[in-house]
Amino acid sequence: MNTLHCPPLASSIQGGLRVLQISTRSTDTSLPSAKSQEHITITTPGQGTPVKDVVIGSDAPSSLLLSKHADYIAEYGSKKDDYEYCITEYLRMSGVYWGLTAMELMGQLGRMDRDEILRFVSECQHECGGISASQGHDPHLLYTLSAVQILVLYDSLSSVDVEKVVSYVRGLQQEDGSFAGDKWGEIDTRFSFCAVATLALLGRLDAVDVDKAVKFVLSCMNFDGGFGCRPGSESHAGQIYCCVGFLSVTGQLHHIDADLLGWWLCERQLPSGGLNGRPEKLPDVCYSWWVLASLQMIGRLHWIDPDKLRRFILACQDEETGGFADRPGDMVDPFHTLFGIAGLSLLGEAQVRPVNPVFCMPEETLRRIGLDPDILD
Repeated sequence: MNTLHCPPLASSIQGGLRVLQISTRSTDTSLPSAKSQEHITITTPGQGTPVKDVVIGSDAPSSLLLSKHADYIAEYGSKKDDYEYCITEYLRMSGVYWGLTAMELMGQLGRMDRDEILRFVSECQHECGGISASQGHDPHLLYTLSAVQILVLYDSLSSVDVEKVVSYVRGLQQEDGSFAGDKWGEIDTRFSFCAVATLALLGRLDAVDVDKAVKFVLSCMNFDGGFGCRPGSESHAGQIYCCVGFLSVTGQLHHIDADLLGWWLCERQLPSGGLNGRPEKLPDVCYSWWVLASLQMIGRLHWIDPDKLRRFILACQDEETGGFADRPGDMVDPFHTLFGIAGLSLLGEAQVRPVNPVFCMPEETLRRIGLDPDILD
């Protein structure tokens, strides 16, 4: 992924908006990139709290550049000597999943080298059954799920030892029902989702103690209806997606207060139309997926302004290279490209195939394996 650098900011009042201006004397990496920072504003609607947001320029892309995005993904994996390709080895398996899923949603999966990809996945399975991001790396639930998603896309589960995968996932469940991400023991609701999603795709959800797993995830629910990474942790849109997806896969969505959670999620939409992950953060294309998919799962997708969100997502395209960035003007990458395309799919984009909000995989792929996760009306 790209490491973003940004200079410090000095504010001035211009046109009724508090516009953040750029100084060029810093290497602070805690802020967005300088290129996108040119568009960042803080608005004060009425007498309310200032809101961080971006300005979408009048020259921003307003239609889906589908062929450009397909070319970007197809060429990305071929540049194996490229610096960015080399430094992302530690998450390569997920990168392959992002690219393949984006291509399938665009109807372009046939452009990818199926045999090479299946060989890569097979070579990343360890004796313990888990799958790593790349050869020479440790196995982890995150990359095990990505690998299984890739194999299901290609209808090629036989490329790995499925029973060993099931055993690996089972072995990571803890006494309280939670899941560690790997043998080092980090606990996070992301891993609860990864575990049940992996097993559901394999048709082996019965391999773990689902009741205990549900109890742990519900213990991470907060007063605002959202979920955190562990009990008592702050609600965050990414964690909410994982927990709502987990409850969908396990048939337990009825435990959610859909109106309360829906209100928290729809408040993530900013004046630009973009969505952020939690209060007082900037919008990001990836939350067009995490927030939108969560709203779809709880039947509250209509609570946001779809036209404004669509405009924001499209503005994050790079008209020259193809691909999507986190915000208008930033560098594109496969991660944001998938979630930009998937978000547009949830918004009904005609050029993109329907995507499942739980698994972020094409609906037709899940129908093929007979998987139909719960969605609230």
